[in-house]
Amino acid sequence: MVFKKVTLIGTSDESFDAAADDAIDRAEDTLENVYWAEVEEFGVELKDAEREYQAEVEVAFELEN
Repeated sequence: MVFKKVTLIGTSDESFDAAADDAIDRAEDTLENVYWAEVEEFGVELKDAEREYQAEVEVAFELEN
């Protein structure tokens, strides 16, 4: 088996968990054979007195033959 890893950044107005879920959900919707995801980093963007939670997620999926 051969895997490829990509880094995605999910965002949410609610929480870090929701931001990570955003990235993982998008990976599952657009990639086939997703095997695992690992949260690498969290961040918060502050704009106009509002917070945008961000989660950098590394996703691995198996490449097809």
